[in-house]
Amino acid sequence: MTENKRIVLSSDHAGLDLRAAIAAHIAGLGWEVVDIGPTTTESTHYPRHGEAAARRVASGDCRFGIILCGTGQGIMMAANRVRGIRCGVCSDPFSARMIRQHNDANMLSLGVRVVGEGLALDVVDAFLGAEFEGGRHATRVDMLDEIAG
Repeated sequence: MTENKRIVLSSDHAGLDLRAAIAAHIAGLGWEVVDIGPTTTESTHYPRHGEAAARRVASGDCRFGIILCGTGQGIMMAANRVRGIRCGVCSDPFSARMIRQHNDANMLSLGVRVVGEGLALDVVDAFLGAEFEGGRHATRVDMLDEIAG
């Protein structure tokens, strides 16, 4: 069985430019990008976009998701409402690496008003380059999944 190399991207209206830069970057790394919008800067609601991306990951259609809004917080909260999603907001590569290694995060959220493009790409690289360590962390991830019901 081949590894799922699909990543869903979504944002609210604030994230279009950074989302496009991330899409180009990860496509260059060999990932298949599933960009589910939006496509205009017309004001939109981040909960809809966070949920839509999270459902793609939870279903197994995409291995990971990267979502963006002004701070990254609101869209992350929406994504985490979907069972099976573990999404964290990161503004630095260390945190992005750790949410993969220790929390088996399957989604990354970025704040477009918090990080610039260069830092955002470094955060994405750290997230995608890390692997879940399992062991004692698996017990904790299982506990998170139990909370979700």
